[in-house]
Amino acid sequence: MSRSTSLNAARRETELAALEARPDIDVLVVGGGVTGAGVALDAASRGLRTVLVERDDLAFGTSRWSSKLVHGGLRYLAKGQIGIAYESARERDVLMRVTAPHLVRPLPMVVPVYRGDAPMRALIVRAGMGAGDLLRVLAGTPSSVLRGPRVLSARQTLRLLPGVRREGLLAGILSFDGQLIDDARLVIGIARTAAGEGASIITRCSAQSVSADGAVLRDEIDGRIIPVRPRAVVNATGVHADALDPRIRLRPSRGTHLVLEGAALGHPRAALTVPLPGSVDRFVFAMPQPDGRVFAGLTDEPLDGPTPRVPEVPEEDVDFLLERFNGALATALTKDDVIGSFAGLRPLLDGDGDSANLSREHSVTVSPQGTVTVVGGKLTTYRAMAEETVDAVVAEHRLAAAPCRTREIPLVGAASHEELDSLDAPRHLVARYGMEALDVVAEADDPASLTPVVRGITPAELRFGVRHEGALDVSDLLERRTRIGLVPADGERAAAAAERALSEVGR
Repeated sequence: MSRSTSLNAARRETELAALEARPDIDVLVVGGGVTGAGVALDAASRGLRTVLVERDDLAFGTSRWSSKLVHGGLRYLAKGQIGIAYESARERDVLMRVTAPHLVRPLPMVVPVYRGDAPMRALIVRAGMGAGDLLRVLAGTPSSVLRGPRVLSARQTLRLLPGVRREGLLAGILSFDGQLIDDARLVIGIARTAAGEGASIITRCSAQSVSADGAVLRDEIDGRIIPVRPRAVVNATGVHADALDPRIRLRPSRGTHLVLEGAALGHPRAALTVPLPGSVDRFVFAMPQPDGRVFAGLTDEPLDGPTPRVPEVPEEDVDFLLERFNGALATALTKDDVIGSFAGLRPLLDGDGDSANLSREHSVTVSPQGTVTVVGGKLTTYRAMAEETVDAVVAEHRLAAAPCRTREIPLVGAASHEELDSLDAPRHLVARYGMEALDVVAEADDPASLTPVVRGITPAELRFGVRHEGALDVSDLLERRTRIGLVPADGERAAAAAERALSEVGR
């Protein structure tokens, strides 16, 4: 029998007490990003007693700093990595049609073509788009979900990208990919679905040590120590994986994005896609968001020095991105146009060459003490990574488990587009919460609770985040449940409303 999918402070205390009373579990997952949440869902849905611990909050690390794209693998095709390209297209199909159709939408992406551009590069880009569309077909994604690529006239290009430079514009190459409404919401949805399958999802809880004899957990709120005896441990800590398994060799790279007002780019209706000079497989993207803003990224720079918990955005990344986009815009962007920025660290496996050319494939390894580490990969393929990881756990530790079923398990809020379209709820809530939009509306105890605080976010959503999505403090609400904090000025304006939600619903 399934359990409630609601995560909150009261459930957290209940889960911790149960763990203290019954420390013998099947699987301990360390790390609450998209990979760890995916592993917890896979393991719990196979009937394994599963506990996920995260020292901070769900989606605290790399998983909330992505481009919000569900990639079809075009870049990997250009590198001849056909396997990972197909896997990306297949997993994109699963997300868009089964597990999270409420969170993923088609995104038109346009590469402007100018007089003087190398003709061969334009042909290669167009050919690449065609190959990517073949992957779509092979993955079983119908054209009603993602349309095929085509060449646009200059006029059509300007209709989608009003802010691009008109002089010398010949055409545009249009393609489609998947865009997440919010990457952090995807992680929270996976974790809550795992909770519904029986997993214990415990944030603000760290793994102090892991050995063949067991693990020692620490409640980061009250400091209490909780010994547990898992039959298997999964290390899903991303760029910090080497802390639990020193054999892992990573070369994290930094991906930076800028947050801009849509007006700065003429309110684009498609993602502006600009090839980097001298490359046919690397681009920068300016992607319109549902709230009218634009996320412009991204860089691919090696990380120097220790791995930070929250990466900072260096000035050289800002300069690089502005320069790349200004080459295609009619009105140049300046630093005054940048209203926010964020950087994430890709947990790339060490190898030869610069970080941009390192493989995005994932790795599942088993340490001598039996810890299973999953690292590398990317957000789009989290489900396949989780499946392979739990397969390894079951084989290594000889656990009795059912087959994987995550390809058929919709995340909380998921439904067909027909059902979502017919739901009698505000459209902006349906886009973020799917079928749970009605539950968000139910959090409104007066009309003011449905009046936006900042950028369309309402007090009802903040209350829902506390009651059902595991938010324990203001930063959880502003940085990961709503993303208001991506623009610091917005976060300051919404802080009082977040405090009220926490006090009204209860910590």
